[in-house]
Amino acid sequence: MKSKRVYIIAISFIAALVMFIWGFNFLKGNDVFVKERVFYATYQNVSGLVQSNPVVINGMRVGQVTRLLFHPDMSGRIVAVLSLRSDFPIPDNTTARIFSSDLMGSKAVELILGNSPMNALSGDTLQASIEASLMDAVNAQVAPIKAKAEALISSLDSLVIVVQAILNEDSKKNLIQSLQNISLTFKNLENTTANIDTLISGERKRISGIMRNVELITRNFEKNSDELNRIMKNAATFSDSLAAADIASTIRNADKALNELTQILDKVNKGEGTAGMLLKNDTLYFELEKSAAELNKLLEDVRLNPKRYVKISLF
Repeated sequence: MKSKRVYIIAISFIAALVMFIWGFNFLKGNDVFVKERVFYATYQNVSGLVQSNPVVINGMRVGQVTRLLFHPDMSGRIVAVLSLRSDFPIPDNTTARIFSSDLMGSKAVELILGNSPMNALSGDTLQASIEASLMDAVNAQVAPIKAKAEALISSLDSLVIVVQAILNEDSKKNLIQSLQNISLTFKNLENTTANIDTLISGERKRISGIMRNVELITRNFEKNSDELNRIMKNAATFSDSLAAADIASTIRNADKALNELTQILDKVNKGEGTAGMLLKNDTLYFELEKSAAELNKLLEDVRLNPKRYVKISLF
């Protein structure tokens, strides 16, 4: 009787121990009565992934992370052991991606199914990737805005410096003077515009007449277009004649004649030749003057004593 009680206690203890182990694993997400498949994924950084974090496919939990350990090659990479309770087929090009499962930053592993016709077997290593964290995403969005804000602040700083430089006393005076000059310029422009309006109003009849004359001239041009064409053709013919003429030879002959005339005048200036002696020799001038005086005396004597030179006979 005592021995039977001992067996009952032992069996009860063993059953309780088994139930405890099963319950503990069940609470951890492990079902000792379900066959599991184990896959591996290697990461440079697990980004806060811990054991017991879920493994999901399309948002449905199919397993959990059972272990995290360093890679045997001592490179610092981390190997995550993924236990899957589901017998859902996993293609061998499936990617195990670490992502944030909630806003609190809890991590999980999502199996992004590949398209390979071959399925991965238990013990295979899957491709690994890490989703950018919320902070990284925010930083990626905020970084351009931050750069623009910094550039804007720099521009505002430069603007403030310029404004400070403008607002000193000398700059204020110069600015006021410039504004006054601009105002004066606008007033002068307004006066000029008024004068132009007045001038146009006063000369409107003359402007109308000028425009009519221009219109008449244009009409005359249109009416005499044939005559104008003929004149233009004649001018073109004359231009062609000038182009065909040996103008160069004529210019050379004229240049030669001018050179000869220059030489003659040079000789005359030097007193060479008859013309030169006539211009340069005073003796010939005096002789001519003397001859002219004697001729005057002769003519005077002829006038006073014609009988001495002319004999008149009636019969």
